[in-house]
Amino acid sequence: MHLDQFIHQQRQQKDILLMSHTVLGYPAWEDNRKAIAAMVQAGVELIELQFPFSEPIADGPILLAANHGAIQTGTSIQDCFHFAAEITQRYPQTRFVIMTYVNILFKYGIRNFVTTAAQSGIAGCIIPDLPPEQAAAYITICREQSLATIFLVTPENSLQRIQQIIDYTSGLIYCVARPGVTGQQTLFSTQLHQYLYRVHAMTSLPIAVGFGIQSADDVQDLIGSADIATVGTYAVQYYCEHGADALQRLMQGLRTG
Repeated sequence: MHLDQFIHQQRQQKDILLMSHTVLGYPAWEDNRKAIAAMVQAGVELIELQFPFSEPIADGPILLAANHGAIQTGTSIQDCFHFAAEITQRYPQTRFVIMTYVNILFKYGIRNFVTTAAQSGIAGCIIPDLPPEQAAAYITICREQSLATIFLVTPENSLQRIQQIIDYTSGLIYCVARPGVTGQQTLFSTQLHQYLYRVHAMTSLPIAVGFGIQSADDVQDLIGSADIATVGTYAVQYYCEHGADALQRLMQGLRTG
């Protein structure tokens, strides 16, 4: 089942889905296992597995530190793929997507990266610094492997630019809630909802919203405007500060208030 079909199926039962995040190898592999188990138990439908990179330009200080910590402990791309294969088999009810940066793909080889991701049970990839216009080979190989190509749109993109990005996108369209990097709290505004409405009018793809979502109020505010609320940086920070049981309670509470 393709990622967009999975999301549409889940949305028939729920007002909004959740997507969360873990940086592979940080603080340690066992922590990734515990955090993912907590998220799955809490009913999180989609989880981003971040393959660490030395210069994660879309990420704020919390994820930047996590990326550097993972690299310092020797986390390799191959380690990340082995982990992805393990975790997708363990939790078939959940969809996992890779989030990383384009240098990782070039270093590994685009075809090797995409085919290994597909063989590892991954549903799609988010590559924030890959311009869609320069992604022809990547998109072609992803389509061959039934891997979703998830691109980002921002409130500052023109309608023409948003339509161009949508044309390259599959699985879901990732709407950045505001300019800047991950981790800063987002103030939900009329302008944000107008922007999401415009994107909805341009595509039948499910819409995920991320960057700064931290509370049940934030998630509730997105119902009707988005299909997926992405709680990434806050989940990584919360696990590190409070542990797996607390993370599970946090994620469960995002939809129940």
